[in-house]
Amino acid sequence: MKFNKIVLGQLLLLMIIFLSGCLFPKNELAQNQVPYEDQLLMVQNAVDQFKEQTNGLVPIKTKDADTPIFEKYLIDFDKLKEENILSSLPGNAFEKGGIYQYVLIDPEETAEVKLIDLRTTDAIRSVHVKLDIYRDKHLYPPFGREVADGLYNLDYEKLNLKEEPYVISPYTQNHLPIVMDVHGELFIDYRKDLMQALNEFDHSYSKGDDIRFLLTDHYPFVPAHTLPYTIENNEPVFMTNK
Repeated sequence: MKFNKIVLGQLLLLMIIFLSGCLFPKNELAQNQVPYEDQLLMVQNAVDQFKEQTNGLVPIKTKDADTPIFEKYLIDFDKLKEENILSSLPGNAFEKGGIYQYVLIDPEETAEVKLIDLRTTDAIRSVHVKLDIYRDKHLYPPFGREVADGLYNLDYEKLNLKEEPYVISPYTQNHLPIVMDVHGELFIDYRKDLMQALNEFDHSYSKGDDIRFLLTDHYPFVPAHTLPYTIENNEPVFMTNK
């Protein structure tokens, strides 16, 4: 009887392990838990090799000319596979069910590989759904307090939200506000992260410069879904004239 209980316990343990593997979310599988630095380096090496083999071309998807700069140059993994440079995609890539999109910044020069954290995209999209429902019934978007020229917080109560919506920063884990322009377009407010970066890192940015690149200078992520910022009185401010 004791032996049977031991065997039964072992069988139950194996079953739990098996079911855990089956039920685990795709983006939590072992292949997606490789440190993103390793996978980022793998893709960077592949992009560099692609440039060498194609006389300076870069493996990117075609996007509209007005696509925001940090979301414009999505890496086309099919092109890397066609050149026999990359046999398999990084497990944390969106194309493999992961939470990152791989992009290039400065494709004509350094062609540096960076990441869009799609959890920020999902957060923006979920608020957009609420906003679209509201705008189906109302003439004007639910403007809250004006935070800069032509930019506003959301009146979240009108969207039937219990609190002001936010995005978790891929840089600092700060809770970043979501702001809206006069047309009802949503953006992530990165001023909190930029203020922290301005204080933490040496830089030569001055008024009129786009200081978002301070983040890409020091982190593997791009600040997606955002407007340009510059610096005034040692603080980040929206470049609302652009």
